[in-house]
Amino acid sequence: MRSFDEIHQIAADRHGGPTALEAQLSRPRDATELAALPDDRWLATLTKCVFQAGFNWKVIEAKWDGFETAFDGFDPHRCAFMDDDRFDALLADRRIVRNAAKIATVRDNAAFLLELREDGGAGKVLGGWPSTDFIGLLDLLRTRGARLGGMTGQYAMRFSGRDSFILSRDVTARLIAEGVIDKPAGSKSSMRAVQGAFNTWMDQSGRSLTEISRVLAMSL
Repeated sequence: MRSFDEIHQIAADRHGGPTALEAQLSRPRDATELAALPDDRWLATLTKCVFQAGFNWKVIEAKWDGFETAFDGFDPHRCAFMDDDRFDALLADRRIVRNAAKIATVRDNAAFLLELREDGGAGKVLGGWPSTDFIGLLDLLRTRGARLGGMTGQYAMRFSGRDSFILSRDVTARLIAEGVIDKPAGSKSSMRAVQGAFNTWMDQSGRSLTEISRVLAMSL
């Protein structure tokens, strides 16, 4: 496995040099910012990623103001206690994408976020989860959230601003090239290998998962 500096150089060579590469990297929010992020914004981000999964992202973006209105600004209490009449009304609401299974996730994920209040709230739990165990956070989203497994959970954390990696096609290709995995990660053992590699690169560079993930993607 190459060092982070070596992979960074490969990416820099492909994108106009180190300065040009750095200009394209994003940095995560810090734990204080994330802890202060209201639950309705966490729910909005989770919902957007659920609806974007397997769908045209531009359609969801174009309808997003309608989503915000239809789901009462993603107020967790209102969404978690959505009754059948409200659910049926949403199925007929042209302001949103009328997918019953995905609409149901809003109710389920609102309940999930309310449960997290017992442990200090979504901002503290999701935002403060150690980056060295990001796969543990992904497992929490997968097992306790609704339709938040795989790439959906990864994108949700990235779009919320928390430190994260995304196992995109290019990131996966770099991980395979470095001998970390031999095929797209999915099993527990392969995810542990991915986390181990990222932890090594974090130690070497002092950078975030977000930055490292982006550099890996841009190295292909």
